[in-house]
Amino acid sequence: MASSDLAELISHIGIGDRKAFRKLYELTSPKLFAVCMRVLREQSEAEDALQEVYVKIWHNALRFSAGEYSPISWLAAIARNHAIDRARSRKPQAIELDDSAGVADELPDPEHALLAKSEGKRIERCLEELQQQRAEAIRAAYVEGYSYQELASRYGIPLNTIRTWLRRSLLSLKECLQR
Repeated sequence: MASSDLAELISHIGIGDRKAFRKLYELTSPKLFAVCMRVLREQSEAEDALQEVYVKIWHNALRFSAGEYSPISWLAAIARNHAIDRARSRKPQAIELDDSAGVADELPDPEHALLAKSEGKRIERCLEELQQQRAEAIRAAYVEGYSYQELASRYGIPLNTIRTWLRRSLLSLKECLQR
């Protein structure tokens, strides 16, 4: 439908023409519903908002100025602004105390964080006891995710040698950590 036709329907609505209102609704409700849905994201709430939008259009049709705005822009602005107002007026839903366990902080508690930090220091101290190149290989394999093949290429040694380095280094780390 042409913009001028929509403007004419709105002007007729301004003087109380119900047929013009019905026709405007038929032509524009899908678009205005989409605007409400985009803002509110819930179908039932968007449907309620759309109904309120058309009540506003009925009451404010006389204020529409055809030369100032395109009719569909004016209608979409009413729908968008109303949906935003409605979204802002929603009260945040309180969480039931029984549901609060699901909202708990997933970070480790201070005791576990301290233990992890302490364990990390122990591992670093044990890595310092290894030859520097082997400690770097352990970090690269188990912290940075390098494959055995990538480590063999990186250090310029055969694949089986890098496997032996890592296995022996892990055994040394285990001994150190058990002390």
